[in-house]
Amino acid sequence: MGHPVYLCRVGRPIIGICAAVERVKWGPWDATVAMMPSAYIRAVQAAGGLPVLLPPDDGAAEDPDELLDRLDALILAGGVDVDPASYGARPHPEVTRTVPERDRFELALAHRALERELPVLAICRGMQMLNVACGGTLLQHVPDVVGHEAHRHTLGQFADHEVELEPGSLAARAVGSERSAVKSHHHQGVDELGEGLVASGWADADGLVEAIENRDRRFVLGVLWHPEEDESSRLVAALVDEARRAPAQPRSNMRARS
Repeated sequence: MGHPVYLCRVGRPIIGICAAVERVKWGPWDATVAMMPSAYIRAVQAAGGLPVLLPPDDGAAEDPDELLDRLDALILAGGVDVDPASYGARPHPEVTRTVPERDRFELALAHRALERELPVLAICRGMQMLNVACGGTLLQHVPDVVGHEAHRHTLGQFADHEVELEPGSLAARAVGSERSAVKSHHHQGVDELGEGLVASGWADADGLVEAIENRDRRFVLGVLWHPEEDESSRLVAALVDEARRAPAQPRSNMRARS
């Protein structure tokens, strides 16, 4: 067995963004596509990163290093509900659509990214996926718990509310404040926290957990809101800055890369 070969970072840090799988219509076309709202791409570019979309790939789910060797940081992005089977639960009636191949892919990437100390920012569904990857469970329908639908008051529109962040936490440092106005659109959240994760942010109005982090890693942060939709947010830039500062990732083995 050879020793790990460390890569030399050249140019912008490469930020992988996990893509959604959706049925889309445009012009005369109607097709299933791997896609991502351009707000994620713009936020990474504005912070000086090079965004790369990551469609679900069963080969990479079996061998995440093949893909992670090429990245400096990972964004677990928003999208449809996480399949309750992935955390041993039966689906709530409000869980109407899941994409199991995306879940498999992102669970594998999240597990291995944590092992490799790769910087990770998990957004909305991504925060839920991060929690499940660490062995946690989800609230399948937040209104059942908080008694209102303010976190997703209208389908297709972001809700505005405020969050309180733990002083000194990664969440507070990345946001730049212990209190912040945020944009959200979700009906699920974290229930039992996964191993190694702690809550570090809460919705001001109802106490719902809005941020989680792993303090045994350099940068592993999940937020239930959408910082990419807020041009004043510093969160995506905090990830890119960490990717720029972090040691170059080692190759997992001696396979040749094109």
